[in-house]
Amino acid sequence: MSDVSDFIRADVPPSGSGCVDCEKIGSWWLHLRRCAFCGHVGCCDDSLHKHATKHAHASGHRVIQSFEPGEDWFWDFHTQTAFEGPLLAPPRSHPRSQSTPGPADRVPRNWEDQLAENA
Repeated sequence: MSDVSDFIRADVPPSGSGCVDCEKIGSWWLHLRRCAFCGHVGCCDDSLHKHATKHAHASGHRVIQSFEPGEDWFWDFHTQTAFEGPLLAPPRSHPRSQSTPGPADRVPRNWEDQLAENA
């Protein structure tokens, strides 16, 4: 069995400041997660599209870290546990000026209703 550190590459920067997959389809997200192996930034499971989890399952990259300002927790999809990990390459979160949910210009007025329907 692999050690969780086999799924973390601390020197890889994040793919951007927002969900890569939501950006491609012009969508919005609630919170962001960063793949600890390749840097892919995806939206959380409370977002409409759950791109971070989809990336983990499709790629086999089982560890993510929160990409929210002030949060540094990691999550292992394989063991379903949170843990503390190493510092990853900066930036370690989206810019504080970026809205949550975001991006602000794509968030619908009824965003809370949409998330509740999607839950």
